[in-house]
This record gives sequence, structure tokens and C-alpha cells, in this order.
Amino acid sequence: MDILKKCYDDTRADAVRSAGLYPYFHVLESMQGPEVVMEGRRRIMLGSNNYLGLTCCPEVMEAGRKALEKYGTGCSGSRFLNGTLDLHLELEHELAAFLGQEDALTFGTGFQTNLSIISCIVGRHDTVICDIEDHASIYCACQMSYGKMLRFRHNDMESLRNCLERVPQESGALIVVDGLFSIGGDLANLPEIVRLARQYGARIMVDDAHGLGTIGVGGRGTAFHFGLEKDIDIFMGTFSKSLASLGGFVAGKRKVIDYMRHNSRPFIFSASLPPANAAVALAALRHLEAHPELPLQLQELGQYTRKALLDKNIPIKESALQYPTPVIPLYTYTLEATLRAAKDLYDAGVYVNPFVPPGTPEGQALLRTSYMVTHTTSLIDEAVEIFDRVLKTQKENA
Repeated sequence: MDILKKCYDDTRADAVRSAGLYPYFHVLESMQGPEVVMEGRRRIMLGSNNYLGLTCCPEVMEAGRKALEKYGTGCSGSRFLNGTLDLHLELEHELAAFLGQEDALTFGTGFQTNLSIISCIVGRHDTVICDIEDHASIYCACQMSYGKMLRFRHNDMESLRNCLERVPQESGALIVVDGLFSIGGDLANLPEIVRLARQYGARIMVDDAHGLGTIGVGGRGTAFHFGLEKDIDIFMGTFSKSLASLGGFVAGKRKVIDYMRHNSRPFIFSASLPPANAAVALAALRHLEAHPELPLQLQELGQYTRKALLDKNIPIKESALQYPTPVIPLYTYTLEATLRAAKDLYDAGVYVNPFVPPGTPEGQALLRTSYMVTHTTSLIDEAVEIFDRVLKTQKENA
């Protein structure tokens, strides 16, 4: 059989294109601000992870320009050999200090960060336990490791307990959860996860890609939100969201980080974080530290938006109502309704992210909306009016 046959047999994308409902790869022609130009028209951007609005911050952009001038465009090698800059070490030191950890290590992408951590830590006789709604990079990392993977129902602590009871006594166990779940907008139940981990002797890793900069004391993330920062073994975060760059990092005990530094294949055999990316992430981190009010302002904006949506009877996924996160998913339920709503909203001037099966359970397709601290209440009001008009029209035509 021809190995490429699957490529020609898969007609799903072609079918959606033919229906005029294809929602992906829209072209951005401006900075990633609260308002953007996409394909020649002004749109309200409600589909970005630029939570603190720092991709447009002059001092952050200037840090990238200066790094280009000093270091050039890239490192042309891995951190293990010729690719370590003083800038990398400076960024790692400040990340570790920000999170109250002994050490940190940076990577070229957030996806690579999870691959590097989990495939290194989880060995042949170990077990990794994941929330079923964890990010795809976590699942890919589990597949790369030699350990056994178990999954528990989303934030279901009895399901987690059942997984922990299946771990052989001689096996090491690592519980891996997103801190802030990027589709549902809810937080991991860290208080119960910590309690169960202690009971069963497991370690805990939190992927706080979306929590960093948005929740917790000074934007330090989910563990700090719950006051459990001393109970988490491995902190993971990315630079492509609140820190306005590209890349990721891990923070924790010095011996754990040093083990990864010398044993993680995705880290050792990848080129290092480019200078401009490192400089921008460092400048964004310093900006966040200098402005600890930004996460609180973002949370207030999220609460304002939730109220505005609920006042219009727009259905918000229940999980997003419990915490003041910047991610608010709106239920559209079916594949066709979701794709139609995304297109009509786009045409009306609002960009959102559609999530459909298998990315969501059947019948629970949704529009993921996300917010920046730089959004104004007048922009939010405008967007909510467009939501109301588009979704009501869709319902009437159903």
C-alpha cells in the first residue's frame, strides 16, 4: 500500500472549504493587538494568547532589536555545545527567582519544552498520569517516553485516585496537568491533586502556559493562585503568551533541572532559543514584575466580559464561570453551527477560535474567546453586541 494514500483519501478540509466555512489560516497583516487587520479588514481580536498585550509594548520590542544588533539572528547550535548565551543564563536565573525555584532551563518552543521534560523524567518503569484535557504536547511527550501513560477524567479526583491506585509500588509516578486549561478556561484542582499526590507518593508537574501572567500573585500562575507553589515539583511555562515571545521553560529543584540539562534529548539535540526571542521574553518578564497590577486588571476585564455575555443570554461553558481567567468558551454545540458562527463573526468583524470534535466531545463544540488587558470595555461591548446579533440570527435560521 502507498504510504501517502491517507493524504489523498482525507477530504475533510476540502469539504469544509467547499462549504465556505473553513476557519483556519486567516492572514494577519498588523501587530497582534486588541484590534487587528486580517485580510484587509479591521477585526476585534478575541482569539489571541497575547494576554498582557506585550507583543506591542515599545520597551519589549526594543529589547528584541538590541539583541539582534548584539548577538545576530541565531545561535547556530545547541545549548549543549556552542549555543549558550549569557542572555539565556540571565533569563533562566530571573525565571527561577520569579517562581521561587532553584533553577530553570529554556527551550525553543513550548511544545519542545513538554517533550523535553516528560520524555526525560518518565522512564521505562515509570507512570505518567494526565488529565484527559491536557495539551497535545503533553500527550506527544508521553508517547516519546518509555513509561506507561494513564489518563483521568477532566478534574475528576476520584478518577485520578483510581489511576494512582493502578501504579505499581515499585514504579515512579508523575501527575501532569495544565494549570489553566486553554479550551475550558478553568483551573486544575491543585488542592486535591496535591493531597492525592502526597497520599500515593507521586510527583506533580504543572503546565502553566496559560496561567503564567494571568493568575496567581503577580501573575505567577496556578500554583500561586492556590498557595501551593511549594508543593509543585516541576513548573512549565511558555513565552508565546503573556511573555510576548516564542519558547518555553522548566523550573524546579537544581538537581532536577541539571538532570534534564544533561539527559533530555529534545533539549540537547535542538538549536537554542534565538537571541531576540530570549531578550523579548526577559523584557516581558521584567515588565510583568514591574506591573503586578496587570493580571488583576485582566481578571477584572474577564469578569466584565462574562457579565456582558450572560446579560445577553449567550451560553458560556460552565467551567469558565468558576475562575476569573482570560479564556471564555462559548457553547455552539455542533460542528456546523460552530463553523458557521466563526465565519459569520469573522465577517462581522470579530475573530475567535472554533474548537470542534475530536478537539471537544461530540455535541460540545465551542468558540474559544480570549482577552488581553489592552482590550477596552468599549471594544468588549462592541464584540458582545456582534456575538448577540450573529448567534441570534443563527438560532433563528436553524
